[in-house]
Amino acid sequence: VLVDRLWPRGRSKERLALDQWARDIAPSAALCEWFGHKPERWEVFQQRYRHELDAEELRGRMRSLLADAKGQPITLVYGAKDEEHNQAIVLRDVLAHFAAESNR
Repeated sequence: VLVDRLWPRGRSKERLALDQWARDIAPSAALCEWFGHKPERWEVFQQRYRHELDAEELRGRMRSLLADAKGQPITLVYGAKDEEHNQAIVLRDVLAHFAAESNR
């Protein structure tokens, strides 16, 4: 599942072979612009992105994403070069929390 608002440059849809493009649960353009992939802004970025994801519409979208997976692993695809400071890390943790809640 691609979790970027923009399609990654230089990648064809055929090459990525994704099941979904979940641009609606990617961070807002304003948040991405502010973050700028600067590691020193990582902690605040995580807080702000989690706040965005807390909107009821996005919570519903995340529930749908988990339901579509039917218990199978979800691979989150992103275009950032930094493997430690990107939206997929935050989203992974939020989705794991949702999955744990639904299994209660």
